[in-house]
Amino acid sequence: MNLLSILWVLTSFYSAGSDTGSTEQIDLCKIYGAIYIEEYPENAQFLVYEEESEAFAKILVFEEENKLFATENGKWYFTDNKDFARHTVYFVDRKRDADFSVYFTRFESFAGCQ
Repeated sequence: MNLLSILWVLTSFYSAGSDTGSTEQIDLCKIYGAIYIEEYPENAQFLVYEEESEAFAKILVFEEENKLFATENGKWYFTDNKDFARHTVYFVDRKRDADFSVYFTRFESFAGCQ
């Protein structure tokens, strides 16, 4: 009986601390602005997969050349300095490993959430 109580307490403790579905809690449309690309996935806020077709992407991204213009949905400015980044991402090779997928568009007016 005592062993079962200990197992129950440990199970409750570890399940309460787990953070599942973190991307479901954040609105993907609010990911814009300065973006820093991490070298390691464990350091990134989001794991991102780059789609080959815009039809399957959650966000259509337009890469801005100036940080001041990356103020709307889907407009990203890639920075080399992590301290100036609003979000950090790591690009994965497999879609199943990603939190969401993006497609880089050449047209600014197409940028935004799908």
